[in-house]
Order: sequence, then structure tokens, then C-alpha cells
Amino acid sequence: MQASPKITKISVTRFEHELENVGKDYNTFNMVYESGSKLKQGGAILQIHTDQGIVGEYPANGSGLLDVQQVADYLIGKDALARESIYNDTKRGLRHGAMLGVGLVDICLWDIAGKLYDEPLYRLLGGEKKPLPAYASTLHGDENGGLNTPQDFADFAEQCYEMGYRSFKVHGWGLARSNIRREVDNVLLLGRQFEGRMDLLIDPACEVKNFGDALKLGRACDEAGFFWWEDPYQDGGVSQFAHRKLRQMVKTPMLQTEHIRLLEQHVDFIVADGTDYVRAGAHEDGGVTGALKIAHASEGFGLDVELHGPGPVHRHIMSSIRNTNFFELGLVHPKVKTTKPPVYLGYNDDLDGIDSEGNVYAPDGPGIGVPLDWDWIRAHQVDEGVLAEA
Repeated sequence: MQASPKITKISVTRFEHELENVGKDYNTFNMVYESGSKLKQGGAILQIHTDQGIVGEYPANGSGLLDVQQVADYLIGKDALARESIYNDTKRGLRHGAMLGVGLVDICLWDIAGKLYDEPLYRLLGGEKKPLPAYASTLHGDENGGLNTPQDFADFAEQCYEMGYRSFKVHGWGLARSNIRREVDNVLLLGRQFEGRMDLLIDPACEVKNFGDALKLGRACDEAGFFWWEDPYQDGGVSQFAHRKLRQMVKTPMLQTEHIRLLEQHVDFIVADGTDYVRAGAHEDGGVTGALKIAHASEGFGLDVELHGPGPVHRHIMSSIRNTNFFELGLVHPKVKTTKPPVYLGYNDDLDGIDSEGNVYAPDGPGIGVPLDWDWIRAHQVDEGVLAEA
């Protein structure tokens, strides 16, 4: 019997890059179109090394890496295939924070397993290669001549439809808190123009100022026949009571739970009748292990789970579960080529990343299944270091 690989080192490579024609909106949190602008972004690659030479690696963010740094010493010497016990130990160890590091570690461990057994993740998860319907998930509305009117969104949705998309999601304007009328007009125009042609979705990203404005937007979604709406107002997306109240007054199905973490909080939200669709993400909710726990728990309640954001890992998970609808392909814009660092070779999560029928597919390589472009990463590298080593 082959010995399990043991973890010997945790390392991080940091890089910087620029996004073209991308800026920030009034509150500096939302990316928006801005002609000629170059938005500097930082990124990193987390690597978990083993004594068998197999390396699990995954793009990581700053806050998640801070979590990994706290558990790095714990990981040294551990069986890299013991994902369940490592999930539970890191979950406990990081319980005072956001626990984002649980997911980063778990994804790298699944990458190791796939490389060890020479299989893509969807095979290890019991899935199969199948078309995954994608929705075009937009950048936020802007005031810069990009997506700054409802007609701009409608024109972009038409472009997406002609490309093959059959579902389209609006991220509206950050100033929705003071101009709910523009959000409502956007919803109603899209409903009229795409009735029977596209599934329409909206995500105000917790920027609608109060219950009354959220109710106006929800009732517009009812009139326009939207497939779902999510995270309407400024509770931060976490109030079970508030979203249950909205569900009682709005017919459009609600998608919540992007801003809570891990299995238990998701189940609590479901039991409290705070959502219709369940949002989960490998990056935020404990990796592949955590996202699957949420997906199967949701299945037990008869609910669908929708994965937050693009990436090859989510393609693998979608290919391995029944109760899901769409792959989120974003963030996209008619005048922006990409909003992501090009760290992968032969992989595309940009606007033109679909086939002619609006589908994407899980990659077939071992593990995560897509090689990292180390030439690009090294060319943009600003730092590298070891978090822990045997």
C-alpha cells in the first residue's frame, strides 16, 4: 500500500499586476469600469509541499493567508490526505476570525490528492464531465460611460445573449442606497426585454439602504420575473429574521448566505427560513470539503446551492453535485477584458470563456486540473517566503 504524503513545507509567492480600464467607485470597495485607469492589484500563490514531491497550490488572498500563517506550524508533518481532521482542526484553531484559511488549506490538500491519484477533482468527488450553464456576472454599475444606465445593462445583456449566455446577473450601482429608482428601472427594463429568453438575477451587494427600498426592489423583481435576488440591503447579508420577512413579502426566490461561514451557520439560516437558494463557496466556506458539506446539507432540505464566484475548483464541485443551477462567470463588462490575474494556463473565466451554448466545463488535469503560469507569476513576483517547514 502506498504511503500517504506528509506535509513538509508551507510557502507563499506574492505578485502584483494591473487591471486595465478598471477603477473603484465612490466607496473604494467596488471595482467599476474607468477608461484608461490601471488598478494595481496584489495576489499570491499558496503552496503546500509534501515528502513525495507532490505540491498542492492555489491562488490566495491576503486575509486568507493571514489565517494560513496561524495554522502553518500545525500542518507540518500531517498526513496530506487527512482532509477531514485537518478541516476540523483548522476550523477550531481559526474560530476567532473569518476562517478563510480553512478553505485555502483544504483546496491545496485536494490538489495533492488529485495529483497523487492522477485524477481531476470531479472524479475524486464522484462527479462527471458535463456542461455547466454559466451566467454573466457584471461589474458594478458606474458613472463613467460603461454601465451607467439601465439601457447600458440591457445592451450588455443582449450582447451576452448573442454570445450564448442564457442567464445574466446585475451588480447595480453603489449609490443604490440613495437612488433605488434607477435599480428598479433597471430590473423592469431587463424583465421586459428578456422575458422568456434569459434567467435574470440581481445582487445589490448589501448596498440598498433599508427594508423599504429593498421591498421596492424585490417587488420589481416579481414584476420582471427574476430568477433570484440576493444580498439586498445593509445588514451585511447576515440577518435571518430580516430576510425571512422579505421572503414573506416578495415572491422572487432569495439567495443568501454569502456572508456567513461554514456548514453550521448555513444550516441555521436555512432552518430559520432566511433563504430559498443557498450560497456557498470553496474560498470562504472551508474549501472543497466545506462546500460539499453545505451542498449536501442543502440537498437534504430540498434546496439548491449556488457557488460564489468563478474558478476551476467550483467547476469541479458543480460537476459533482445535483442541486445547483449556474456557474458564476465574472466579473464581466463590455469594455473590460479581464478582472483577474492571468495565473492559469489554458483556462478562461472571462466574458468569452463559454462555448456557443453558454456552458463551461471542469478541467481534466490531475487535481485542480489547470497548470499555473509560473513564467507570468515570476515576472510579476514581489516577494516569496516560507510560513513553516519541517
